[in-house]
Amino acid sequence: MSIDKDAGTGNEAREPLEPRVGPVPEGDPEFRPYHHPAAGWGAAKSVTRFLVEERALVDGPRAIMRMNHENGGFDCPGCAWPDDTKGLHLDICENGIKHVTWEMTPKRVGREFFAAHSVTELYGWSDYDLENQGRLTEPMVYDADSDHYVPISWKDAFELVGAALRGLDSPHRAAYYTSGRLGNEATFLYQLMARELGTNNLPDCSNMCHEASGRALQAALGTGKGTVDLKDWESADALFILGVNAASNAPRMLTALAEADRRGAQIVHVNPLVEAAATRTIVPHDFTDMALFKTTKTSTLNLQPRIGGDMALLRGMAKAVLEQSASDPKALDRVFIDRHTSGFEEYRALCEATPWEELERQSGLSRDDILKAARVYTEADRSIVSWCLGLTQHEHGVDTVREIVNLLLLRGNLGREGAGPSPVRGHSNVQGNRTCGIDHRPTDAFLDRLAEACGIEPPREHGLDTVRTIQAMRDGEVKVFVGMGGNFALAAPDTPATYAALRSCDLTVQVSTKLNRSHVVHGRAALILPCLGRTEKDHQRGGVQSTSVEDSMSMVHMSVGMKRPASPHLLSEPAIVAGMARAALPDSETPWDWYIEDYDRIRDTMAEALDGFEDFNRRVRLPLGFRIKQPARELIFLTPSGRAEFSSAALPDVVPEPGTLALGTMRSHDQWNTTIYSDNDRYRGIKNLRTLIFMNRADMRERGIADMGHVDITSTARDGSRRFLNGYTAIPYDIPRGCAAGYMPEMNVLCALGDYSTQSDQPIMKHVKVTVVPAA
Repeated sequence: MSIDKDAGTGNEAREPLEPRVGPVPEGDPEFRPYHHPAAGWGAAKSVTRFLVEERALVDGPRAIMRMNHENGGFDCPGCAWPDDTKGLHLDICENGIKHVTWEMTPKRVGREFFAAHSVTELYGWSDYDLENQGRLTEPMVYDADSDHYVPISWKDAFELVGAALRGLDSPHRAAYYTSGRLGNEATFLYQLMARELGTNNLPDCSNMCHEASGRALQAALGTGKGTVDLKDWESADALFILGVNAASNAPRMLTALAEADRRGAQIVHVNPLVEAAATRTIVPHDFTDMALFKTTKTSTLNLQPRIGGDMALLRGMAKAVLEQSASDPKALDRVFIDRHTSGFEEYRALCEATPWEELERQSGLSRDDILKAARVYTEADRSIVSWCLGLTQHEHGVDTVREIVNLLLLRGNLGREGAGPSPVRGHSNVQGNRTCGIDHRPTDAFLDRLAEACGIEPPREHGLDTVRTIQAMRDGEVKVFVGMGGNFALAAPDTPATYAALRSCDLTVQVSTKLNRSHVVHGRAALILPCLGRTEKDHQRGGVQSTSVEDSMSMVHMSVGMKRPASPHLLSEPAIVAGMARAALPDSETPWDWYIEDYDRIRDTMAEALDGFEDFNRRVRLPLGFRIKQPARELIFLTPSGRAEFSSAALPDVVPEPGTLALGTMRSHDQWNTTIYSDNDRYRGIKNLRTLIFMNRADMRERGIADMGHVDITSTARDGSRRFLNGYTAIPYDIPRGCAAGYMPEMNVLCALGDYSTQSDQPIMKHVKVTVVPAA
């Protein structure tokens, strides 16, 4: 495949490169390919190379240097790790620089590009090559007769959306998807538009990642978020990091881990793969360490459970704590348990009744390993447990997160400094989206306040989440799909089913900064509405505007762009939402235009509608912003009992059937969500290859698969249907027997749409039942 160099962009596709893996020593069953620490000079070299390729050697670093929030700085649209509280000005990471630079590219995709390339042709391009064409510059509409996107005015684009929404026989025929790239102000207007139109069909990316975390924490503690902040991380005696690949997905956590090691804290990583972040690091802003190539440890213990075995490990740790309490009364915090919790005796009986043999079998770990982790826990006065998608994208994700809370409650690790649950949540602004109203299951209390603040009567019936939106589009029940950012076609499970669902729509609308797969997999009518990026100045009648975002630890702060927009024809996300709303709701009394003139007006309404946002405009302008109040942190539990709730869920059976493997999908290092910066995965020793599967070498030998041999992969869904990937490369790796791993979005095809958790409704992306055989 090649791209016409003369299409008006000056951009070219990558030439195919020879895949390289290694070295893979034949006699080493503990093969771990990374040979350098996380971050450090490897990250510096990678960033420099990327900046040269993107022609951003000046603009990239300049933008990153503005990533502090005093006096209204710029918020990185990458991970949501909190900003350093002590004024660190180089609180940056490799992927943050790449993410910002990717948005600030000088490459452009205008009408000449679309005139030169049909949608059918673009569909055959790689996802990298689609995004690498650069920034979208003007609104485009799909012309079915020519199979090309053609220019359309903003006025006509909004009217097309408005007419489609007004023409539906029910407001529930439309769905409004949200990715994490939206700021809080656009998010609030977006959910207001959907609810004024009469639906709670507000699927979002939380439905695919941390839905289990929110539901578990809400049930156990009465809050859908973690309770700790960055100061707690700085004072914890023990940190337990479960199902997290920090070096790639939350790189600034490396600073916290390095500082924890230096002060003598214990750091336990729990992951089927021992990732680079779980070994050692050189933090780039530690100039002396960089100059001396001095590394710092980021773990004191690494445990590799089988995929899905985390809950058994956690219960084993709890069992050990309870056993120790028989001779050591300090092992349990009985005062805390008696005063603040409910359900302890039932949970204790469950742990005592669970045999060690079953805990070993389900976790894939020895009793000695479980006891090592338990000793770290009981010897620490203050412990934090942190987790990410490795725990949530399972059938039993809610139960596993509740087991984390159970363990914390046993020793009173809640409501005090240096202790508590800390999900690694909220890439870009996902957590802010949920806080500001993107929820297909809104509470009556939220809707009551929204109704009073905004003068509307919002619908009360629950709407569709991501999986059910795809099913409804496929079945013809949802006719209009609006996507605010993201790349829905690639992010969702069961790629062929998702494609078919989008193509069944009467209209798909994508609000985007760059070309991606969701623009070439579209409905019968389709719009591309290009928006400002977070790096760009947002000029409105009231002057340059700022937006707010929420980090993973509930801090809300301002972000102001610094670059001239990529095109004079771009609109901000709030302005695009307001334009669609005006067209769809011609009789609306909501002052859409007035809101867009000055975003302070939006924030004033948000202060009335959202719990915890009182005095929003003043507090968000404070240095580092403000933290949304967390009742559970103050030991106020908004649960039915008014206490923190122990759970007593049955231990799931996660041991693969004979001949099958449990496959977990994951990101590579040079990737951010569905954006692929390159086909390299530096820390795992991979170069120029994504169509691969990591396997235990013994599992490979048992199946007659050679190192780097080509294999065919088959997944089997709950309903017995099968899905296939052929010709993948098998890489021997340090992963437990019975387990395998590979990259999303390529492997999303193996994840059946109907295989979602009955606890969280999340697609099961981390525990796919597969068979792997040598390629035919």
